[in-house]
Amino acid sequence: MPLQPLNTTAGGRNPSLLSPSDYDADAVSIRSDQDTDSDDDERQLRARNSRELRAHDRLVLMEEEELDHLVTETRKQKQGQRRGSGLPIPNPLRLLTRRLSDASLSRSRSPSVHPGESVEDLGVEKRRARRQRRKTKRDRLLADAHHGEDGELMYEMEEGGMKDGSSTGDSSDRDDSDEVDRKHLLHITEAKMKRKRSCRRWLLLYAIIGVAFAILALLAWKLSLERKSARPSQKLVSNGTALFAPTTIIISLDGFRADFLDRRLTPRLTALVKDGVSPLYMLPSFPSVTFPNHYTIATGLYPESHGIVGNNFWDPALEEDFSYTEASLSMDQKWWGGEPFWVTAQNQGLKTAIHMWPGSEAHILDMDPTYLDKYNGKEMLNRKVDRVLEWLDMPDADRPQLIAAYVPNIDSDGHRYGPNSTEIQFTIQKVDKMLDNMFKGLEERNLTDLVNVIVVSDHGMATTDISRVVQLEDLVDLDKIAHTDGWPLIGLRPKNDDDLLDIHQSIVEKTRGNPNLNVYLRDVDMPKRYHFSKSERIAPLWIVPKAGWAVVTMDVMNVNESRARGDVYRPRGLHGYDHHHPLMRAIFIARGPAFPHQPNSKIDVFQNVEVYNLLCDSVGITPALNNGTLRLPLKPVGFHDDPSASELDPPSNAVETYPAPSSPTSEPTKAILVNPISTTSGLEAAPPPTITVGVDQPEAQPQPTQPPSGADDSNGDGDESSAVDKVESSVKDFWDWFTGKVNNWWGKVTGHSDGESGAGEDGGSPE
Repeated sequence: MPLQPLNTTAGGRNPSLLSPSDYDADAVSIRSDQDTDSDDDERQLRARNSRELRAHDRLVLMEEEELDHLVTETRKQKQGQRRGSGLPIPNPLRLLTRRLSDASLSRSRSPSVHPGESVEDLGVEKRRARRQRRKTKRDRLLADAHHGEDGELMYEMEEGGMKDGSSTGDSSDRDDSDEVDRKHLLHITEAKMKRKRSCRRWLLLYAIIGVAFAILALLAWKLSLERKSARPSQKLVSNGTALFAPTTIIISLDGFRADFLDRRLTPRLTALVKDGVSPLYMLPSFPSVTFPNHYTIATGLYPESHGIVGNNFWDPALEEDFSYTEASLSMDQKWWGGEPFWVTAQNQGLKTAIHMWPGSEAHILDMDPTYLDKYNGKEMLNRKVDRVLEWLDMPDADRPQLIAAYVPNIDSDGHRYGPNSTEIQFTIQKVDKMLDNMFKGLEERNLTDLVNVIVVSDHGMATTDISRVVQLEDLVDLDKIAHTDGWPLIGLRPKNDDDLLDIHQSIVEKTRGNPNLNVYLRDVDMPKRYHFSKSERIAPLWIVPKAGWAVVTMDVMNVNESRARGDVYRPRGLHGYDHHHPLMRAIFIARGPAFPHQPNSKIDVFQNVEVYNLLCDSVGITPALNNGTLRLPLKPVGFHDDPSASELDPPSNAVETYPAPSSPTSEPTKAILVNPISTTSGLEAAPPPTITVGVDQPEAQPQPTQPPSGADDSNGDGDESSAVDKVESSVKDFWDWFTGKVNNWWGKVTGHSDGESGAGEDGGSPE
């Protein structure tokens, strides 16, 4: 039975709320404006299931959006006609191609425009065709919706619009439309902006990486420059079995006086002079004693600058005594100023090996040598050679480049027997033999031309005698003195500073008749060439004896009683005097790749403050600040065998006889007065007054191969000995010769070729 139609209002419309026209009052007007196709409306009104309603709503929404889009585009076009379009201009070729395609498409879709037809008729025809296409598509969509198949519509809506041939007709954007071009250009612009932003980000990242790399490269370059500037000569050379960086060995022969080379006792040192470069002598620093001079060689500083102003001294700031014989006290770094060469080398990456060098045990600047041998006065000479060669035999990574060794034997025997004794001659021969063994070791290792060798000494030695000893108590009231420093020269510190000038004047008066004693006030008339005034560790008042003289206190010797008994004054040899005195002269001999001079070259005399710079230059390190000015390469001034360039002791201008203190066994002591000793450029010249030179004239020396014989003329004054003294001396010399042979034999049995030790008389520290 057919359904009865519902009640309708005038006009035949269904008043039900489900009616699309009543559901949305605007829909009727919109629909009537857009499309008046009654069949289409009727089909929509008959749709009652949910799928049909959803499809209808979608269509309405799409039509509204399409209408809004058309209105918006129309307004934009009108505004563009009035103001000019702001859209980017498409490619002319592409526009031409698109227009040609549009024309062909129009011709294919619509009949040709005859000459009599107007443009409006053509537009009406297009609209009619478009309306027909929409109707066809709607029918298909409604049919699909009726069967529940609206997936294609949803897909096209989710994709953002329908293209050509879509179910919504030609109202969607076409690929060849201007809107597509604008969107395409917009996408291109956005892509370019994204690429630009990405490029900026990557560029910033690369710039940061480049800056960081440049900073690292700059730091590495700077470090390499510093290392190159500090070590300009670090070229490795091969001896056939290993690679060697610049290496220097410095050997100190304590107490080796310069004229010992003229005694024909040192074939190895003589050969070294002929092969290398050296001055006639090297000047020590004042005072010419061991600890100040060894530390001057190590630092290039005068004693007043590095602080070790003597073997014994009082420090008013620390309120303590420095004593070289007390290692527990003296090897505290608080005493030692400046920067020694082993610290300089290690700060610049070099390894060092130090064998018993004075001051090396003090942990100076909180740094120890890489390899350190503490002082041992009984060390065998051949053991010193073994230690040097052991260090050279180390692997490349462990091998030291700076090796220093200290040899105390000549100094200790010089003090014990005197510098002109037969005993000291044998000691000199043994030390020369030690050096010969070391050079043979270098030759066996093919290191003769690869390793630098420097041989130095710290000072000379003068012969003493009971006739040249002065009692200190005869010169000053010791009850007014708080501290006495040094020896054989004496520094005085009054208990009351106000008494200083009175004490000084009293000593000057009492020594007026003895020209062998000089009295100086540190801050008034201390000779400038001494460089011995700019330190509070230097006592304010000094008594400086001439070479060979000594000042002693009563607790050491009662001079008058000793002379009356005919006692022999010990030590038989002393140093510590004016550093310009010929008997205080030291040696400097160098050979190796850092000294590329002709053999037997001679250079000007210099002071030992210069050694530190030469030592640093020889291994390619930068020296610390110091008082030296001499640098490598050295400038020879001739050859040692050139008679015109030779320099002997200055000739004597006068001979004066000074009255010696009364003694039953003493004779008048002779002294030679000479002109001031010339100095090298850069050193202060000696003052005009003449100085005493030579109370110690060496006697004729025995041949090196002969055992010691004859009397020990240790006083150097030509005094005649009694027959008994000669016999006793001969017996003693024979005994020393015999014990020396036994020691040599025992050394060979035990594996030591040299049975002589380096011990001093008391086996203590070096002086």
